[in-house]
Amino acid sequence: MAGVGKLLKQAQKMQKQMEAIQEQLAEQIIEVSSGGGAIQIKINGQGDFQSFKMDPEFLKEDAEFIEETLLAAVQEAAAKAKETSEEAMGSVTGGMSGFPGF
Repeated sequence: MAGVGKLLKQAQKMQKQMEAIQEQLAEQIIEVSSGGGAIQIKINGQGDFQSFKMDPEFLKEDAEFIEETLLAAVQEAAAKAKETSEEAMGSVTGGMSGFPGF
């Protein structure tokens, strides 16, 4: 049963590492700019949006263009946050990402 104890200790260590990474991701800010700087989004590594700014001149554009540019910026920000999170978690979980809960 010594193997079970060792496995449990490894799991506890991994859990602590994952908690530390989650804290780091919450503090890591990712900046995304779209439409030539007309839209600026800040999102943290956990995917929580922090701020959103639009150039007032951009609002004079066609509504459909604004919507498309805004959607693209939000999608890019979310994708970058997800990528950042997956990379950080991958450093802890290694090849175990196929297991439930990782």
